[in-house]
Amino acid sequence: MAMMRGDGPEEDDDAAPIAEINVTPLVDVMLVLLIVFMVAAPMMTAGVKVDLPRSAAPRSSDPRPPVMLTLTREGTIHLDRDEVAEAALPARLAALREADTAVTVHVRGDRAVPYGEVLRVMGRVAAAGITRVALVSEGETPAGGR
Repeated sequence: MAMMRGDGPEEDDDAAPIAEINVTPLVDVMLVLLIVFMVAAPMMTAGVKVDLPRSAAPRSSDPRPPVMLTLTREGTIHLDRDEVAEAALPARLAALREADTAVTVHVRGDRAVPYGEVLRVMGRVAAAGITRVALVSEGETPAGGR
């Protein structure tokens, strides 16, 4: 029966570096980034806070992002995130129409804004020659919800 010493050829195999990539830290980083983007993405969609009415209509899907026209309960009008005076609105809408003939405008009116005011602003959009206009609402909640 022979005794093996620790300095044999088997010892060299254990000391060799491992040439495999450890993907566990990469997966951890990617999952953290995924969570960060999932939380941050809804906050970047609309810059002006309004209380939208509810609707059972399905959401539309357009490959190009629409221009958001927002009416707040204070009576201000916002084109995307920029506040626009009502007198300057037709010129801004005409410039959008000339830049892109297939521009889509989504009108977001606060629930407290009278319906006539929303229609008046939508008339300005139509007068600028923009035909692709949609009203934005929140999805309906089940019975008992707000």
